[in-house]
Amino acid sequence: MSAAPTPPVPRPLHRTVWRWHFYAGLFCVPFVLWLASTGSIYLFKPQIEAWIDRPLDRLTFDGPLAAPSAQVQAALATVPGAGFSAYELPQGPASAARVLLRAADGTTIRAYVDPARLTVLRTIAEEDRLLPTIARLHGKLGIGDPGSYVVELAASWAIVMIVTGLYLWWPRDGSGPAGVLWLRFTRRGRPLWRDLHAVIGFWASAFALFLLITGLPWTAFWGSNLRALRSYAAQADVRQDWTTRAAATTGHEGHGAAAVALGYDAAVLDRLLPVVVAAALAPPVLITAPSAKSPHWQAKSDSANRPQRVTLTLDAASGEVLKREGFDGKPLFDRIISTGIAAHEGQLFGLGNQLLGLFTALSLIGLCISAVVMWLKRRPPAVLGAPTAIKAARVPVALIVAAITLALLLPMFGLSLIAVLIVERVLLRRLPRTREFLGLAAR
Repeated sequence: MSAAPTPPVPRPLHRTVWRWHFYAGLFCVPFVLWLASTGSIYLFKPQIEAWIDRPLDRLTFDGPLAAPSAQVQAALATVPGAGFSAYELPQGPASAARVLLRAADGTTIRAYVDPARLTVLRTIAEEDRLLPTIARLHGKLGIGDPGSYVVELAASWAIVMIVTGLYLWWPRDGSGPAGVLWLRFTRRGRPLWRDLHAVIGFWASAFALFLLITGLPWTAFWGSNLRALRSYAAQADVRQDWTTRAAATTGHEGHGAAAVALGYDAAVLDRLLPVVVAAALAPPVLITAPSAKSPHWQAKSDSANRPQRVTLTLDAASGEVLKREGFDGKPLFDRIISTGIAAHEGQLFGLGNQLLGLFTALSLIGLCISAVVMWLKRRPPAVLGAPTAIKAARVPVALIVAAITLALLLPMFGLSLIAVLIVERVLLRRLPRTREFLGLAAR
């Protein structure tokens, strides 16, 4: 008579990591779905904006085009009390002129001007345009800095979710790569969903981690601390090429396009335009007059591919380029961050970058859907369905080290983890029904 099979011995490290993976996923899933959906739209910003503006880029002109200064004056006449902010070089020979104005209430207004008839075809606040709206929904949930903190918290826990997922599903004990590197289509039900979850996670995890990490410089807490560290290291208040708060929502964050020109001389704009055109900067290109932020006229590339951005400081009288600031002249730290942001937005290497970002976003959506399906299939009645804690199990040293490391790198995760542990030990474990529902071990 053969002996009964010995039940598997619970592995404290594996079970603990599984629990935190579960709780991280439970919190992150709604936000990951939101970020992946809005991010997928923003990836195709150039194509979407070109489609929206297509009637304004297919104009026909009966006569000669007016000087840029006259185009600016036509725009200023449409918005009483506004000041000149920037003139954007036309997208093409049949394009309306784009003039950025600063309204009396501080709003940045984009005016589209027929360059031949000097009629204003459309005006719209920059923050009301579709893609800036999507950007606010993506990075701040549409509620400003509080949303940025929530997004940072969700992104931090999503990083933890991916790292713990890689540990959980990594092939071990001779199980082989099936179900991790590829699907086993002979499986049905929850095992097939488990394979789908693991395979998607394995192939998309590196790209997902990249997107999450490169999104952190925009966040209110992590990004602000990064900026402070950067300024301290530079021993100066240095200007960076990305924002961390809702102060600049127009999409012209790095160059002060929203500043009102001081001493604006219309004739200078006409004189400088051929010089800027000849410089062949990456579009869109903005020409700005002297302002409180800069005593000189400037021409600035606002290319979404940030390594292509160049700023020219111009002499108003001669049109001479006094200074040229390009990507190569930036500190290494800035170049790394700017390259990461360009890749995050899908603009670093064209359509391939956009498709890779779309693949990652769809993979994250697939991970969320498969996780929810597995949870619903496994969840017993009347309980949350979290992996049960092992009574009296000591927390492995490796897990403590990993948690401390992640907490130092992701402060919002660290603070929230401490809060969760305190609430769990002080309150939740003392409530029998709550303890049972959450699958917590008794003290």
